[in-house]
Amino acid sequence: MSVLALAAASPAAAQAQELPPYDRAIAAGYKALTLCSGIFNAGRTPEQMAGDELRGTYPQYDALLPSLDAVVDRANGRVSVAFDSALPARRAEWQTARGCTILPIGATGGDGQAPAPIASADPRPWPMGDKGIGTKIAAPLAATIATAFDAKSFGAGSNTTGVVVVQDGKIIGERYRAGFGPFVAQRTWSVAKSMTGTLVGIAVQQGAVATAAPAPIPEWGPTARDPRSAITLDNLLRMASGLHSATAGNRTDALYFGGTAVTEETTGWPIEALPGSRFRYANNDTLLAVRSLRAALGEEAYQAFPRTALFDKLGMRHTVAEADWRGNFILSSQVWSTARDLARLGMLYLNKGVWNGERLLPENWTDYVTAPSGPQPEGEFGYGASFWLLNRSAGVPVDSYAAFGNRGQYVVIVPSRNIVIVRRGEDPTGARFDVAGFTAKILAAIR
Repeated sequence: MSVLALAAASPAAAQAQELPPYDRAIAAGYKALTLCSGIFNAGRTPEQMAGDELRGTYPQYDALLPSLDAVVDRANGRVSVAFDSALPARRAEWQTARGCTILPIGATGGDGQAPAPIASADPRPWPMGDKGIGTKIAAPLAATIATAFDAKSFGAGSNTTGVVVVQDGKIIGERYRAGFGPFVAQRTWSVAKSMTGTLVGIAVQQGAVATAAPAPIPEWGPTARDPRSAITLDNLLRMASGLHSATAGNRTDALYFGGTAVTEETTGWPIEALPGSRFRYANNDTLLAVRSLRAALGEEAYQAFPRTALFDKLGMRHTVAEADWRGNFILSSQVWSTARDLARLGMLYLNKGVWNGERLLPENWTDYVTAPSGPQPEGEFGYGASFWLLNRSAGVPVDSYAAFGNRGQYVVIVPSRNIVIVRRGEDPTGARFDVAGFTAKILAAIR
């Protein structure tokens, strides 16, 4: 067995011992899962990740992470991070086509596998593969893309790792920071929510679900006994379930890093507002939509669905949807993907849901996901159904919409210009990348 121990030489170690045990357990889970996914899904090294994926995280964990020792077992696809002398180390384990899973606090082991090599270039022509991409970038576009990497033009302290620009189905601009590249996956964070919306659309096209119907959540009883049974898939995709959730719904640490299962956590929150009456950004709403797919599709079809219904169809060979230890896909955040693969997702929408002559999404799906139906969020961006709307952004066509994710993940779709812009990042907390400003500059450079 080849085991690599990561030394934790940090003056914060003694102070970290005084933090609450639960915070230490969550931080250890964050580190174990992030290292596992980054090493085995993306081919990143622990040393690289210490300066990117594990830097500038949530404030209560950020100072603690460097003090936690990690053990990487490459032969068995496992990462363990000790956090308490009386409890087992937190463990994340990799499996073929499933990526990494974080085990519950206190768990001692599961079913890790020897990792497969990271996939290289696909010899098929773009967009199904990577052949024929070496287009020379026009000088104005190259100069604009370069400004995304200077950590100041579009956000002080931002950390851009990759940019891909597609026009008329061809990559016309592409650049990566050192340590990243076209086949190095990163966590999508909430860009995965738009993947969920896409998978729901595919299920609608197949006749398995209907957005206007109540979401089929087995843990909720009949409407007469459980009013949550009236919540529709449309409510969930629009962040309008009316359910209570912790920290405005935008943090689900117990699920993401604690090892709690989706079917234990998300199904238990009560209603606190009439469904459809308010916008409240909530990871749980997306996870409940995914739970609905599991119930509607059946177990065998569900477990293969992200791969067979979407990733394989679009040539997204470097994308993996990860799940909790009970087999629920955490498709609100826990997907690892490359910039090119995300560009393929954007192209599906430019093509109105048709790929290689096959209709994957309903004919009206792009209209549906971009319609700001019901209550809207405050601020610069509107919201449709699993996609953000750039209809209030200066210099950006009003038909533009996007998938947004934590730490600076963006997939911007501009139908009127037949353009997709992907920006990947590892932005630390507090460093906001101005995606609308960047989009406007890119569009201006292409004129």
